[in-house]
Amino acid sequence: MMKVLFYDAKDYDKKSFDKYLKDIKDIKVTYFDGAFDCYTAKLAKGYKAICIFVNAEVNAKCVKKLKEAGIRLILLRCAGFNNVDLKACKAANIMVMRVPSYSPEAVAEMAMALALAVNRRIHKAYFKVLQNNFSLSGLLGFDFYGKTAGIIGTGKIGAAMARICNGFGMKVLAYDQYQNKDLNFVQYVDLKTLLKQSDLVSLHCPLTPQSYHLIKAETIHLMKDGVLLVNTSRGGLIKTCDLIKGIRSKKFSGVGLDVYEEEGKYVYENLEDSILDQSTVSRLLSFPNVIITSHQAFFTVEALDAIAKTTVNNAISYFKKKPILENIIENK
Repeated sequence: MMKVLFYDAKDYDKKSFDKYLKDIKDIKVTYFDGAFDCYTAKLAKGYKAICIFVNAEVNAKCVKKLKEAGIRLILLRCAGFNNVDLKACKAANIMVMRVPSYSPEAVAEMAMALALAVNRRIHKAYFKVLQNNFSLSGLLGFDFYGKTAGIIGTGKIGAAMARICNGFGMKVLAYDQYQNKDLNFVQYVDLKTLLKQSDLVSLHCPLTPQSYHLIKAETIHLMKDGVLLVNTSRGGLIKTCDLIKGIRSKKFSGVGLDVYEEEGKYVYENLEDSILDQSTVSRLLSFPNVIITSHQAFFTVEALDAIAKTTVNNAISYFKKKPILENIIENK
């Protein structure tokens, strides 16, 4: 039997995972409500695997603790893996497996929801009406029909977003090192052209050393005045201080963020009675044309089900010594 310690377990995690674990006798999962860090890594002693989410930082120090605890497998219940030191894992002989795809449509639909909400000022309109204020002042948006959408990254999620934008009657430009041949309605261009011509820019690329701070002063300067920016990918794609300067200079008609820099330890936690030691969220929320959500783009019934199913299958395949090759993350 392989024992797995499941970190940062929420009620919805337990419900979706128990569905696939109830008839499996070879895998025993222990749910732990606490977050993963170098201190709680020591709790993994006696287990062969741990299961973590995108908010867990697995640096070299943590990997050392995991190796000492006897861990041989890290199960990521997410697609992204920029939070894991793969080189350290390889040196420690710890395999890392992920869920490469769960529900691209979930994330893409959230990206469009953010774009629509910030464009039509739904967040402001809701609170105005709560106070019996039915004026239209400050709520002016623009039609998406006939406008240009710029999709940065056309993997499964970016492709889903491109199809949604096409359905809205938008011209769709895309920038990606690898062109998606299924998107015959998309025009691939270089990044400079995309930024100059797009009315809506939506980020759907992974966070790598090359894409880190892709959106910064220089690239913001290239964008149209009144552009709408959406990020449902990774916070590190945007240099926040430059974004704030761009918002202050009225470069953006709206900004919708499901991810942001410094979200780390705050994400998925209820901190309503706390004073945050970082000012990023407060500064961004001070602007009337910014909407921030809590890294929830993936959060649908279908996505949770797919994440649980794939993660459990990853554990089973490892236990049977036939790991699913396409789900293994290797240090390149």
